[in-house]
Amino acid sequence: MAYAELFCQSNFSFLQGASHPEELVRQAYFHGYRALAITDECSVAGVVRAYTEIKQNQLDIQLIVGSYFQLSELQIVLLCPNRQAYAELCRIITNARRRCKKGEYQLTEWDLKTIKHCLVLWLPIMQDSDHQWARWLTKHHGERCWLAVQRHLSTHDQRYLNYCRHLAEQHHLPVTCCGAVLMHHNQRLPLQHVLSAIGAGMPVHAMGRKLLPNGERSLRPVSKVHKLFPPDWIAQTLMIATRCQFQLSELRYQYPAELVPQGKTASEYLRELVELGILRRFGGEPDAPIRAIIEKELQLIGEQQYEYFFLTIYDIVQFAKQRDILYQGRGSAANSVVCYCLEITAVDPRQINVLFERFISKERDEPPDIDVDFEHQRREEIIQYIYQKYGRERTALAATVICYRFKSAVREVGKALGINLTELEFFIKNVNRRDRAQPWQAQIAGLGLDPSSPQGQRFIQLVSEIIGFPRHLSQHVGGFVISASPLYELVPVENAAMPQRTVIQWDKDDLESLQLLKVDILALGMLSAIRRALQLIERHYGHYWQLADITRLGDDRQVYQMVQRADTVGVFQIESRAQMSMLPRLKPASYYDLVIQIAIVRPGPIQGDMVHPFLRRREGHEAVEYPSEEVKSVLARTMGVPIFQEQVIQLAMVAASFSGGEADQLRRAMASWKKNGKLLQFKTKLTEGMRQRGYNADFAERIFNQILGFGEYGFPESHSASFAVLAYVSAWLKHYYPAAFYCALLNSWPMGFYSPSQLVQDARRHGITILPVCINHSGYEHAMCFHQQRWAIRLGLTQIKGLHASSAELIERQRPSTGYQHIRQIQALGLNRQQLEALASANALASLSGDRFATRWTLMDQEPSLPLLADLPAHHSPLPHQPNQWDTLIEDINSTGLTLHQHPVRLLRDAGLLPKFITAGELTSVAHKSVVSVCGIVSGRQSPGTASGVTFVTLEDDTGNVNVVVWLAVARAQKQALLKARILFIKGILERGDGGVVHVIAGQLQDKSALLAQLHATSRDFH
Repeated sequence: MAYAELFCQSNFSFLQGASHPEELVRQAYFHGYRALAITDECSVAGVVRAYTEIKQNQLDIQLIVGSYFQLSELQIVLLCPNRQAYAELCRIITNARRRCKKGEYQLTEWDLKTIKHCLVLWLPIMQDSDHQWARWLTKHHGERCWLAVQRHLSTHDQRYLNYCRHLAEQHHLPVTCCGAVLMHHNQRLPLQHVLSAIGAGMPVHAMGRKLLPNGERSLRPVSKVHKLFPPDWIAQTLMIATRCQFQLSELRYQYPAELVPQGKTASEYLRELVELGILRRFGGEPDAPIRAIIEKELQLIGEQQYEYFFLTIYDIVQFAKQRDILYQGRGSAANSVVCYCLEITAVDPRQINVLFERFISKERDEPPDIDVDFEHQRREEIIQYIYQKYGRERTALAATVICYRFKSAVREVGKALGINLTELEFFIKNVNRRDRAQPWQAQIAGLGLDPSSPQGQRFIQLVSEIIGFPRHLSQHVGGFVISASPLYELVPVENAAMPQRTVIQWDKDDLESLQLLKVDILALGMLSAIRRALQLIERHYGHYWQLADITRLGDDRQVYQMVQRADTVGVFQIESRAQMSMLPRLKPASYYDLVIQIAIVRPGPIQGDMVHPFLRRREGHEAVEYPSEEVKSVLARTMGVPIFQEQVIQLAMVAASFSGGEADQLRRAMASWKKNGKLLQFKTKLTEGMRQRGYNADFAERIFNQILGFGEYGFPESHSASFAVLAYVSAWLKHYYPAAFYCALLNSWPMGFYSPSQLVQDARRHGITILPVCINHSGYEHAMCFHQQRWAIRLGLTQIKGLHASSAELIERQRPSTGYQHIRQIQALGLNRQQLEALASANALASLSGDRFATRWTLMDQEPSLPLLADLPAHHSPLPHQPNQWDTLIEDINSTGLTLHQHPVRLLRDAGLLPKFITAGELTSVAHKSVVSVCGIVSGRQSPGTASGVTFVTLEDDTGNVNVVVWLAVARAQKQALLKARILFIKGILERGDGGVVHVIAGQLQDKSALLAQLHATSRDFH
């Protein structure tokens, strides 16, 4: 017995299908199906995942690509017998999607008339219109059209079967059968009901006949299918499957060719550009080893025909360079000597060991991956350049699949089951998802839901099932697909939610599976900050610097001394809590030390137990040994410990005889081993390969366990090298031009790890005077100004909450040369009352009418706004209430998010509202293992996956930051204070680690937020 299922929707038919594409192909293979068609509604978003599942597991089942459509009372399925039919299907989907807003489609008769290659399955609906559509389909698609009969064991099954037979005979249509599958197993029926209810915006109990009556729309055993349908109908499914010979592996990418001047080949033009770059980068002919690398890279690029890829990236970065947009390329291919010569990256490859084969492998036969970061505030210029150069027919963004996560799953499943929304929000807010030792299912039992009750069991089961289900397609952060021909012949294109954006229906993993080019145009806030800082330096100091100028100066001892003190607030990549704790221990003193520093504070090296051996060896406490010269060549630069992903790949090559392609397969397995466990398949090859080459079993096992630690988290040396350039430059700017550095950071926000309030506090600790927002001295952005014989920062109008950019620009544009003299001049600008009140609350009008409270009093007096009284002098009425420091603090925080007056903790302490505690500045003089009390505003909470349930809390007082470690038992026992407090009083034990790093191990947590009931200070949680 055999059968081919021709109508099957995965969960990429959002809120309809109840199974992943991978589950569907596995179940169809288990049942012995000859073929399975994935036919999501107006979409091919799920087919690549099904294709990848079949290919990776070598399943003996044919995948058919198709799609389901509805047009008024017409329901059809289109299947692709060949490549032309696939292009036709993609065009139809694209046209239907582009006519509507995101998430919808509109099919037209014209779309159907243009079908010349696709096979058509028509699904009658037992309406009068069936006869009209039967005639229409017979006329336009006679030899490629079948009437497809479904049977789901409903009460009207026999009547429907008879109706379809009669309809087929009357209109001379061949008949086939299908399952209209929505799930791989009938046990998914409750989830399908929930999905339908979510889509309808109704609870399940109110859906009635809108729900499926049974589980028959699942993949059924072939024996059951043969009992339901006549043999000739089943034979038609196999005949149709035989005609559908198209495979996704047929798709071939064509690179844009217009970048190459006429009369030259792509290879000739690329070499010409590289030779010009050699002169720029090296000042002449490079050393013989560098020339040899360049020739090897060019040869490899030519053999794989990737010239157009590199030329495309080159063209984009040259546009950025012409527009004075700062950028930085990263990736192993990006950090090749060729890319250095093409000015794609500023990283001199002589400083690092580049493994070019990571991204360019003959066996892998797919394009290299190059990421280019641009200033986050100017990336849109790059995006529009790409659209303008290639046209919207030839370029679009890759998709990102937005999936259900815990919060959305709890909220939407709960609503579908009729659970009160207030109760659901209570669950969401009180479940600690960072407590990995106590799953949410166990925690929720203590929040009022009985897990043993029928509703509790159903809720937990359905939430668990729906987590990870796709909810909708969104746009990738910057992954562009660019083609030589219309993109919709390769993959459907649809509208994104953002205007003037289009996205394809595949994400980056799908593109990688099909070996299709993606150009990553990413945004990086630090690049914006660096460019702004360099411009401020040129404007105010007369010094002109570029990135290359700063790095060319070499390693600056004073800059690294600052870094070793962990004085790195605002410094790229080394400003987090974990990085600051590592800096005094690792003590970076050179560029390559920074490369290691950035990579070592990652889950891969931590989980692989590589951090402590590296530190011990660096400090001379442990000998550095290598089992062979080959291993030494790979690990010498990191003292015998694999820190980078490339080193793991190189070890596999030199110690276990992996080819470049095999090593890259290892990398891909590392990237997803926790999902599919494929990394374990390499264990025998790795360990046996090492033993055969003379390495002992302990060494082989240790290396493999370290590779497991890298799984999913390994950080490439190439990326770290690019980031280290920006880390050093930002540290150099902070040390030598602190006012410009902080001003640039504030103007580039939101970015980085710290809020404007924290940046301002750190700037003041570095002796930078911060001047308040002023109607007469502030521009829209923050600015440097000369104050008391030194550079200071004047806060800009942009810092005022609720003040529109247009209002700020109007104030600045209309400002008299002598400044505003009267508040009436501000009123005369035509600002509405809300904008005036925002200015008053921020104390921006203090120079005109006294403090913010007096200003509000003046604004309440509307008489001066009358024309007859316009020339009367302003007068100040005495305030019925004189503000105190606390009033000022609250107003500052609420209106600008920061204060230049007393710190909240200092005010509370001076008012005697807090118990006695030690400040952050005093902790350095406290002995190791002393019992201490600390207090501060919670500025951050972090619970990394590598921390075994430990939560790291940062408290800020008026003297600095306190690093607090909260062990899992303490976190569980005092969960509310830990998760909810905005100001915490903590009793614990001070510990001083390597390099003088100070932590407080929390014992008792007291929530003092009630003292700040009116203060809207927020923390940066779990980033």
